[in-house]
Amino acid sequence: MKAVTFQGTGRVAFETVADPRIEAPGDVIVRYRLTAICGSDLHVYLGRELGNDRGTPMGHEFLGEVVDVGSDVSSLKRGDKIVSPFTTSCGSCFYCRLGLTCRCERGQLYGWVEDGAGLAGAQAEYVRVPLADSTAFKIPGDVDEEVALFLGDILATGFFCAEMANVQPGGTYAVIGCGPVGLLACVGARELGAQRVFAIDRVPERLALAAAFGATPVNALEHDPKAVLDDATDGRGAAGVLEVVGSPESSRLAVELVRPGGVISAVGVHTEPTFSFSPAEAYDKNLTYRAGRCPARHYMERLLPLVRERKYDLGAIVSHRLPLAEGARGYELFDKKLDGCTKVVLIA
Repeated sequence: MKAVTFQGTGRVAFETVADPRIEAPGDVIVRYRLTAICGSDLHVYLGRELGNDRGTPMGHEFLGEVVDVGSDVSSLKRGDKIVSPFTTSCGSCFYCRLGLTCRCERGQLYGWVEDGAGLAGAQAEYVRVPLADSTAFKIPGDVDEEVALFLGDILATGFFCAEMANVQPGGTYAVIGCGPVGLLACVGARELGAQRVFAIDRVPERLALAAAFGATPVNALEHDPKAVLDDATDGRGAAGVLEVVGSPESSRLAVELVRPGGVISAVGVHTEPTFSFSPAEAYDKNLTYRAGRCPARHYMERLLPLVRERKYDLGAIVSHRLPLAEGARGYELFDKKLDGCTKVVLIA
């Protein structure tokens, strides 16, 4: 089969790799219909996370059709259309029972193979889905496939970020970073009842989308975000800050924007070794800091109605639709924000 594979820092290639096969009785094989490039893929692509084997198929966002089924799979059959979260999960271990499916004792992350061990990614013609009964999510025929694709990562992560921020009706919140997850964090905050959501970024196209989703855009190149939040809250700051970038600068800004007693919710993938704020600063603000990987599988049933009802034009997040063969171009567009790029979907 053909796949977009990791070839070292800053390089991916469209090449032929071995077809996946059923390796365990709980596996299914899926033929992709849609797969996407995620902001966290860029951490591997840009060398912020090291160790992925060269030649590994990239990616973890996909929707497709089941074409082969392991002998123990009971809930899926050939021809079913499914979305998978970006991590697999067994559904029955200690962490899965808590709803923390992203930390499943048997879970794996798509697109990460180190020293030959791991799970191939989803930017490929075929994908192996382990633990399929508890991992895969069957998609009804009446939903928009492109938006349903978001259930497996960016939509779930946006809502997870809003919930970790303890968004309450009537409150004022800030979202740092208006990439796909940040935009859907704006949606999550609005759905949870936030009165005002300030969306902070430097890219006009992304700020325009944030406004379309009910947020107040703040271009950090033109306005001081702290001054904007202080003006809106009588100098207190935001009740919660949803930090979706994953950089020391964004952490620093979050601490400046949050009010005493507030919450910082960080879903940006941080790779730096230390915090950019001190224990004394956290103490002096009675700060709650929450961070981590989204348990996407835990959210998928809950968020399906939002996808179905089309209350928001979530598909507007997608700026580029390319064939799988143009995956390398897609990475360049997304990484460098060329041609107004906000989200790249690779289509069959």
